[in-house]
Amino acid sequence: MIFGRVKPLDAILATAEKKSLHRSLGALQLTLLGVGAIIGTGIFVLTAEAAQKAGPGMMVSFIIAGAVCAVAALCYSELASMLPVSGSAYTYTYAVMGELLAWMVGWALILEYAVAASAVSVGWSGYFVGQLGGWFGVTLPQWMIAGPYAGGIINLPAVVIALLITALLVVGTSESAKVNAVLVAIKVTALTAFIALSVPVMQMENFDNFMPQGWGDGAGAGVIGAAASIFFAYVGFDAVSTAAEETKNPQRNVPIGLIGSLAICTIFYMLVAAGAIGSPIGAQPVTAADGTWLAPGSTELAQRCAAISAAAAEPLSCSKEALAHVLRQIGYLNVGNLIGLAAFLALPSVILVMIYGQTRMFFVMARDGLLPEKLSNIHPKWKTPHIITMITGVGVTFAAAFLPVGKLADIANAGTLFAFFMVAIAVMRLRKTEPTRKRPFRTPLVFVVGPLTMIGCTVLYWFLPPDAKLVLPGWGALGLIVYFAYGYRKSHLGRGLIDVPEVEAYDGIEPKVPGAH
Repeated sequence: MIFGRVKPLDAILATAEKKSLHRSLGALQLTLLGVGAIIGTGIFVLTAEAAQKAGPGMMVSFIIAGAVCAVAALCYSELASMLPVSGSAYTYTYAVMGELLAWMVGWALILEYAVAASAVSVGWSGYFVGQLGGWFGVTLPQWMIAGPYAGGIINLPAVVIALLITALLVVGTSESAKVNAVLVAIKVTALTAFIALSVPVMQMENFDNFMPQGWGDGAGAGVIGAAASIFFAYVGFDAVSTAAEETKNPQRNVPIGLIGSLAICTIFYMLVAAGAIGSPIGAQPVTAADGTWLAPGSTELAQRCAAISAAAAEPLSCSKEALAHVLRQIGYLNVGNLIGLAAFLALPSVILVMIYGQTRMFFVMARDGLLPEKLSNIHPKWKTPHIITMITGVGVTFAAAFLPVGKLADIANAGTLFAFFMVAIAVMRLRKTEPTRKRPFRTPLVFVVGPLTMIGCTVLYWFLPPDAKLVLPGWGALGLIVYFAYGYRKSHLGRGLIDVPEVEAYDGIEPKVPGAH
């Protein structure tokens, strides 16, 4: 039976030891990795998306999204400390609920990482265009900076940055890792400067009409709808769990990295949201001439924004470089440009971490025989999984070229919420089936925290826009075809190869996680 293909925990640990990745990361590096993955497009760009969906109520949206991530992080921490191997939610599901569901989780995580990298590429493009205008007065034509959704043809800057990051990862992740700590420092400094300048001059009347779209309508609007999108701003902590196999003393360091990075970023997000709402332009949603709410990423919103911006200050909901735009409106023109420059410099590190995460997901699934092992061949000179990195880069580039950042974020969230839901089930089931196994980190009140995680993920998924909700089952159906066409027959576990022998393709790989020193 398919559901009977459960890989024993001891076999997973033994496999990882035989074909292990180099352990080089400590708690500080993991926390930097988490902060580097979390602080990115979600706060620098999706603040505008949240304003359009919830207005000032996005403050509550940040709390809701952060709370769901917090309970999910507690579940992740227990499993990551028990299973310090690559694969994240995929590996955990394999050990508890069997191969088919593990495949579906891994397939969903592939969607998460690839689409998230595309979203960040589009977010970077907005800041790149803003930098050209702010510093040099250069305005690029609309056809080359936006997809068809906003009256353009292709988002060329997003294409360029996605290809450059892919090339960097192909040549060598150790080289890319050396700059990540600096980029994290730039992002944190930029957010700190934004808070220091915007919070003291908040206009409190801007917090009136706090929830113009209410809690939500199931179509993406409202406070919960915004939380479903803002969730994207937190999910980078999953990259910390994925790096467990490359971590020194993972039983101690993985929980510290997960919870520490989430706590740091939550504090930043709340203060940044308050500063943006209190600015002169406020955070009220843009509506049509007749007062009808307009969905983010729609052609109608793009046209309405163009009309408003031609006659007055650009609303927050219309800005592609939200935080820089807010500071310019407060009167800090040069500082706003510097904030934009910081995002321009730092966002590529998030793209790097997301593409890195997907390649490692491919790595562990191929290690189990569910994907062709040739995909994870290591380049003889660069010692990187160059084939899967290039395949990932092509997919990321294509999505970034034609889709808006908000829609990409919502699609990525759908895959992530499914994976988190499965992790919550796994941690509770293991408490029943393996009660005596050593747990260096124990999820407190697991039979309360687990169900809260499942409920939170279900609610946020329900409040995603309809098109984003439909992508996950469609992607899942494609995944089932791939699994039964290849993975079901080639699975090492299915063929009785529980203790997988060494494979030449993996010899010599010592990839460095971005953020490692």
